[in-house]
This record gives sequence, structure tokens and C-alpha cells, in this order.
Amino acid sequence: MAANALVIFAKWPLPGQVKTRLCPPLQPDQAAELARCFLLDTVERVSRLEEAQVWVAFAPADSEPRFRALLPASVRYLPQRGNDLGERELNIFVDLFEKAATRVAIMGSDIPSVPLAYLRSAFDLLESPGCDAVLGPSRDGGYYCIGAQAGHSALPALFENIEWSTERVMQQTLQQARLHNLKVSLLPRWYDVDTVEDMRKLAEQLMEAPHEEDAPRTRNFLKRL
Repeated sequence: MAANALVIFAKWPLPGQVKTRLCPPLQPDQAAELARCFLLDTVERVSRLEEAQVWVAFAPADSEPRFRALLPASVRYLPQRGNDLGERELNIFVDLFEKAATRVAIMGSDIPSVPLAYLRSAFDLLESPGCDAVLGPSRDGGYYCIGAQAGHSALPALFENIEWSTERVMQQTLQQARLHNLKVSLLPRWYDVDTVEDMRKLAEQLMEAPHEEDAPRTRNFLKRL
């Protein structure tokens, strides 16, 4: 078991069940195709990190064979379990710490252009004794990455009293950290793709990127729109 575990939260891309905030202008089948592109490009990108084992936390519970058929053989898998996002994230930390990981970072499957330097920084920060957790702020008031090191009994507090899917998630998470004496370090700000504005920003970024291998499936999909 690698000391560092990088976990991608992913829902199997079925039309009408993923990226619904992009519909319209996208049709449900287009949104599902884009989500599939995001997933493949995100996994391919983060698999370049030699210092971390890549995991996929999948949903629904019966979808593991489909993910295994789609993604590289090096990826490992855990089912998401819990009633809300906070429970599902906390349970991934618990499960991987029980598997002897010492540092775990969780991210979404819809940030195919995230700088790898930010993710490396997450694990570097977690190795320092003065850091219990890391957060990567996103532009919508949430976070695109959350990481923690094993051993702090107050970790569950980061997932309590949070209004999930609102612009207050980051603020409330930091408040919980202060209340429970968790030392949090912040990564640079980035964005995931939830809205049409986010999609347009990503398209502009990828079209200007100097390397064609940056999120190639997502780039080609957005070119076809």
C-alpha cells in the first residue's frame, strides 16, 4: 500500500445523471460524453504523479466492472458509501487509513486541467508536522481537493455542519477546522466544471494550451461543439 493515495470521486456517466447543470445547452447524452472525457483525462493526468497511488471512489455500487474496463489497470477502486457528500468523503479517508495509507487527497473527476504541481504540493504539505489537512479552494466557494494525514481524531469535524453544494462549503469547512484545532494549509485556487461558464473557461484554456496532450479527449469534444 502506497503512503500517498490520490482519490478521484466519480459517478458512472449516464445521460441525465451527470453534469445536468450543463443541460442546456448540452443534451443529456452530450453531457454524459463530456463527463466520460473528463474522467479519462483526469485519471490519465494524475497517473503521472509517481508519488501517489491513484484510486477511484465509484458510484453507483455496481459500477466497478465498468470503471475497470474503461480505466488503466494501475487504478485501484473503492465504493462510495454514505448519505451525503461529507459522509462519502469521510468514509474514503477512514477506509484508506485502515489500508495503511498515511496521506490521502480527494478530488473530483471534472478537473482535467488541474496543475499537477498543486497536487504534489498537497502531499508535500501533508508531510510537514504543522499540517493536518489541505484544501484547494474553488471559484464557486467549495473546494476541488481535500487532503488529510492519518492520526488526527478530529478529522470527522471537517465534514460536519456543512451546507453541501453551496458557496459556503469552503468557509464552513475552515470554520470547523478552527473549532477543532485542525491546522489547514491552502492550495492555489482552481476550478471544476459544473456550469456553462466553467465549460467555456476550460475550452478557452485548452485551446490556448501549448501541449496537445493536455486533456485530449475533453479538448476534442469541446472543439466539436
